[in-house]
Amino acid sequence: MVSFIWTLLLVVPLQAKAENSLCRMMGQNINPLISKEGEVTIGALFPIHSIEILPSFEFTVKPQLLSCSSVNLRDFRMAQTMTFAIDEINKNQSLLPNVSIGYRIYDTCGSRLSSMSATMALMNGKEFSAEDKCNGQSAIHAIIGETESSATVILSRTTGPFKIPVISHSATCECLSNRKNHPSFFRTIASDYHQSRALAYIVKHFGWSWVGAVNSDNDYGNNGMAIFLNTAQEEGICVEYSEKFYRTDPEKLRKVVDTIKNSTAKVIVAFLTSLEMENLLQELTKANITGLQIIGVEAWITANSLLTPNSFRVLGGSLGFAVPKVNIQGFSNYVIKDFWETAFPCSETEINVSQYSSLSCNSYDDLLLLKNYNEDVPEQRYASNVYKAVYAVAHALHSLLKCKVNEGCKKDLKIQPQQVVDTLKEINFTINMGDRVWFDSTGATIAQYEVINWQQGSDGSIQFKTVGYFDASLPHDQRFVLNTESIIWTGGQLEKPKSVCSENCPAGTRKAVQKGRPVCCYDCIPCADGEISNDTDSVNCKQCPGEYWSNAEKNRCVLKTVEFLSFTEVMGIVLVFFSLFGVGLTVLVAILFYSKKETPIVKANNSELSFLLLFSLTLCFLCSLTFIGRPTEWSCMLRHTTFGITFVLCISCVLGKTVVVLMAFRATHPGKDIMKWFGPVQQRLSVIALTLIQVLICVLWLTISPPYPYKNMKYFKEKTILECNLGSTIGFSAVLGYIGLLAVLCFFLAFLARTLPDKFNEAKFITFSMLIFCAVWITFIPSYVSSPGKLTVAVEIFAILASSFGLLFCIFAPKCYVILLKPEQNTKQHIMGKISSKSY
Repeated sequence: MVSFIWTLLLVVPLQAKAENSLCRMMGQNINPLISKEGEVTIGALFPIHSIEILPSFEFTVKPQLLSCSSVNLRDFRMAQTMTFAIDEINKNQSLLPNVSIGYRIYDTCGSRLSSMSATMALMNGKEFSAEDKCNGQSAIHAIIGETESSATVILSRTTGPFKIPVISHSATCECLSNRKNHPSFFRTIASDYHQSRALAYIVKHFGWSWVGAVNSDNDYGNNGMAIFLNTAQEEGICVEYSEKFYRTDPEKLRKVVDTIKNSTAKVIVAFLTSLEMENLLQELTKANITGLQIIGVEAWITANSLLTPNSFRVLGGSLGFAVPKVNIQGFSNYVIKDFWETAFPCSETEINVSQYSSLSCNSYDDLLLLKNYNEDVPEQRYASNVYKAVYAVAHALHSLLKCKVNEGCKKDLKIQPQQVVDTLKEINFTINMGDRVWFDSTGATIAQYEVINWQQGSDGSIQFKTVGYFDASLPHDQRFVLNTESIIWTGGQLEKPKSVCSENCPAGTRKAVQKGRPVCCYDCIPCADGEISNDTDSVNCKQCPGEYWSNAEKNRCVLKTVEFLSFTEVMGIVLVFFSLFGVGLTVLVAILFYSKKETPIVKANNSELSFLLLFSLTLCFLCSLTFIGRPTEWSCMLRHTTFGITFVLCISCVLGKTVVVLMAFRATHPGKDIMKWFGPVQQRLSVIALTLIQVLICVLWLTISPPYPYKNMKYFKEKTILECNLGSTIGFSAVLGYIGLLAVLCFFLAFLARTLPDKFNEAKFITFSMLIFCAVWITFIPSYVSSPGKLTVAVEIFAILASSFGLLFCIFAPKCYVILLKPEQNTKQHIMGKISSKSY
């Protein structure tokens, strides 16, 4: 109860006081570093100093304001560019003719804390209406800044609810393109979306598939690296490692350096701010890590702060994207004269202390040292962006104040921040440097970059040489242009370094990803037989078409080797020799028989059938020649039909001779007159009849489904077998079956007559010849089926020749022996058995 009363006593007076004072400045006022009064005011936040010095927080005395040290020359030039542009506009009679622009430029010291304090100071201002009530007007009409993306995100989120437009000259984080989160944000520089993708394109362009990646652990680095990693994956680039650190975390930085030292990637994509890059450079120099090709971004690739005596050992040959250089006419003279005389609050010649500047000029001593220095001005790349930002605000105000030439502007109009935002979305103008200024739907400008290469001049100085450009406004195939011949690579080399996890797989091989490793780490596997790859780094091998096969290098499909039994090869020559040799022997036997046709041994063996048999054997030997050579439609039909008909003719003759022997023996018995039923006429008719049956079978076979040439690509994958397809298997089986039937019948009859008591028993030789004939063809069947390619044809020819030679030797060799070597036995008495002699 006591505590409730005490609380009530405290709250009531405070509430009464709040009703009397709606707006009140609390705490110590933060003054801008540089300021100027005007009818409209533009605020700015620049990290003109890079080190923030915190005051004592012992709470024994009131804490003092934060102080800063270490001048950041690049951002100091940004502040000078802003004052130069405003001074130029105030003198311009066509842009805001009778309205003066003022400015308030705060130094954020590269600190989030100082940046937030400066933001609140810009938004609040110092003016209040009567009775301490807020006047409802924004103290400024626009804010230019921040330099870094993370600080700009904080600035944009803070000013967003109040709809105060923020225009950044160098905050490139893609996260700021979200109009829902940053509806009043604009920038005169492109988003990192294009730069991040361009980084992947330049890595792809030079054939580097194995890279490392390091980024600042802030909005700028994290968002930019995320886009790069996604694009790299799309382009087939593998990232060995992706590390990040922030300038205030030395342990993480050392871990990054260790990772770089132990990696195999020779290319590093460094998406860092200039401060993080400076920290990384120091650690790499300490660790003596050189020979790395570093690819950089606009934040550090042209930063003069990185130019140290030892930096070129590490960063020499670096490539990266930079904001294009634009020469602002008159700015070089401004930074050494007019700025110090008119804009700077503490000058040696004139002290101009405004109500917003410190009463003491001691804090400006480090800036005064730059009074006569302007050698860095030509290398300032972001200055033009600040210049464009100031002019964008001026053109928006010019439109809102309804300014007209010779009539001036309507100063009594109250301009709301949202009006400035809406007008900025619509502006489109060209500044005196020739550049067109406009903002796209995300509040950014078009992406245009120069490609910069760190090179060393003849005098030993480090130069940022332009070796190409990237312009997102051009068609996709024209956006990226590089003059590769002008590039000096890491270590001062003229030859491009290599950075791959695995070497390129040559044509004839394919890539096989190594298990558990990125896709850029692979083994080169030779293509299988019949497959090719004619490109480097092929993922798959292509199967050759049916009649083609891979060459020895597996990089081209060539026509398969066509295989058939030819007359020119050794096997063909040997078979032709034996075929002709058989023909020659048969002809010699025929000549011998013809010359001895009147002798008893020739007459006793049915000379007519013998000559017919010799003729058929000649055809058998010759028909084997039809199996040699390239198969054609006619040769396929001819080889099988001639084979079938000639062998039937041959077996028919043998069969006739066998029957004659049997009939002759039976005729020697009294009362038998069988020979009249199987005389010469009957013998000829039987041979013709039996042969005509085979002819009829062949005609039916050729009519229904004849043999035809066929390319067999199944048996051998690497070559094509030219063979004769049988067409109708039944037809071929009928031909062979008929020959086999006659051969078995002949063998059976000869076997029955083998024991006939004839002095010259021809039945024994016929039996033996048929035994050889049947054995050859029975053996032929499995050999024919199992023999590959042209050997199939060779086996068939061998069977024809073997069976033909068997018939020739078994039937005619004994007779030739008698005729040539035993002429005394070639008598009727000897044949009739009246002279004792051996049987043959």
